[in-house]
Amino acid sequence: MTAVLPERPAALSTSLLGEHPTAGPCPCGTCAAAGTGAADLLARLATAPGGRTAVVAGDRTLTFDELRAEAAAFAARITALGTGPESVVALCLPRGADLVTAIIGTLTAGAAYLPVDPALPVERRRYLVEDSGADLVVTDGTAGSPAPGARAVTIAELTDVRSDAPVPYAPAPVTADTLAYVIYTSGSTGRPKGVEIGRGAVSLLLRELEGAGAATGEGRRVGWNASPSFDASVQQWVRLCRGDTLVMIDEETRRDPALLAALVDAQALTDLDVTPSHADPLLDLLTPDGGPRPLTLLVGGEAIGTALWDRLAAAHTSGLLRALNVYGPTECTVDATAGWIDRPGEPHIGTALPGLRARLLDEDLAPVGEGEAGELYLAGPRVARGYRNRPGLTAERFVADPSGAPGGRMYRTGDRCRLLPDGRLAYLGRADGQVKLRGHRIELPEIEAALTRVDGVAEAAVVLGEDAGGTPCLIAHHRGGDATALRTALTAALPSYMVPAAYVAVDRFATTPSGKLDRAALATRVEASKDRAGTAGSAGSAGPAGPAEGLTGTAEELIARVWTQVLGAASIGPDDNFFKLGGHSLLAIKLVSRVRAELSVALPVKAVYAHPRLRDLAAHIEGLTAAKDA
Repeated sequence: MTAVLPERPAALSTSLLGEHPTAGPCPCGTCAAAGTGAADLLARLATAPGGRTAVVAGDRTLTFDELRAEAAAFAARITALGTGPESVVALCLPRGADLVTAIIGTLTAGAAYLPVDPALPVERRRYLVEDSGADLVVTDGTAGSPAPGARAVTIAELTDVRSDAPVPYAPAPVTADTLAYVIYTSGSTGRPKGVEIGRGAVSLLLRELEGAGAATGEGRRVGWNASPSFDASVQQWVRLCRGDTLVMIDEETRRDPALLAALVDAQALTDLDVTPSHADPLLDLLTPDGGPRPLTLLVGGEAIGTALWDRLAAAHTSGLLRALNVYGPTECTVDATAGWIDRPGEPHIGTALPGLRARLLDEDLAPVGEGEAGELYLAGPRVARGYRNRPGLTAERFVADPSGAPGGRMYRTGDRCRLLPDGRLAYLGRADGQVKLRGHRIELPEIEAALTRVDGVAEAAVVLGEDAGGTPCLIAHHRGGDATALRTALTAALPSYMVPAAYVAVDRFATTPSGKLDRAALATRVEASKDRAGTAGSAGSAGPAGPAEGLTGTAEELIARVWTQVLGAASIGPDDNFFKLGGHSLLAIKLVSRVRAELSVALPVKAVYAHPRLRDLAAHIEGLTAAKDA
């Protein structure tokens, strides 16, 4: 399946992206990096100009000299605590300069890092630390170890460069297969699974992004936009190793398109990774005023719809920005394919990056015919080592490569694709029960297992449907149990993006003739019950039916009308809660946009989270209006 990326701007690389030799040396030089000592990644970091800014995190900055000094101190101290190659260090730190230092310091010691986002529920954090068998937990001191009994130390204790004599920056020797990190993804068995990635694979990722033209030139300024628990974060911090500046994006800014667009300008970002769900509203705010931008958008995490694709292609053509569609499972070190969004038409995921070989196979692992759909398999040096402590699951998903070298493996992605006439791949969807929502990979059985652990729930099934406004969301069907109790239990056990937006009680589940759950019937039921799903949380509302009844004041009435439009709810009352009515981060962005358009109020997205009750949000908006008019 050898192919070339379509014609691109002259400033970008035109290197081949596709098959590489299965025997003998590869002439591209990229593959060679996988076998030349994975310290290559940190060796490149050692050569970055010392006085150049490495990290910008709010009011704090680190030069490359300062970063290397802190990372060296961190590495020396965790080594003294017994960590080294194949050890796992859990980093329970918020996105900021300390997290960057901890990642580089862990790798400098030869160990592997496990990102544990402090925003995750306590139960989830404990599971990650315990299941991974982490040897050490690093926190910011605001809380103890997520897992009782796990050894914990604060980042301040590990990075204080004043307490000891300076430690030279000297990365520990490792091999290409030495463990670099463990990142957990949603699990079809009901529990998340840890993906193990080797050091050579991470080195290759950086070189291939450069070869694809996604990371070119000197002194780029890269926004870290992803959660540290999401593998796209690797694509962002790895840019430090080529001497680029990493700009940390806080949670408030990353979920508010207006603030994010302002940060792009204020920090002169040249590279930003976003999901399609966030690219759409952001694109409205990236205007061509002041001339063409040097911004490169790396868009990934979920499929791009035709409308957004055409908008990005127009922005690319006009010189507003460059847009690259990147696709890849966590099991293949972040990005597996790439394609420039430089012309309108059918969306595609480009062609395979050099460190991977892409194959479309049928159920018998035979190549599909030209133009036919098949399951995408990926092979090559960037395929993961496997799932941590899951030999059975590893054997199921990482299968023998029949056309590769002896002992070679390929990863079964579960994604269906079709080869387009120009050699690029069109993404057709999943072949199993996994879904993508707002850039997050979700195994529906994991949510269903969490539902059935709640007292009173006999059965549960979750589908990806739409709310009344047509926005994709998770819908939970349950036999037994109360919707409010279910939402509360899932909020405490799962990441927020896995908590269903609506709950539908059923007396029984439809089955197929073979006696299995009929998911197609569930999807039909969701489509027929949009209003019910959208208003599931408003049964006890203080206000009578009708979006404006029971409300006092113009602001409450206007907000109720906007809520009705955004949520598609038939009844909105003053004591209703936006998130209990099925609201989520994407709908919060839409809500803010409507408020700005209709009320001329610069409402930040964080205000919706701080004031989720309609009456409180209306009062907050009245306060903003009064301050503006004063």
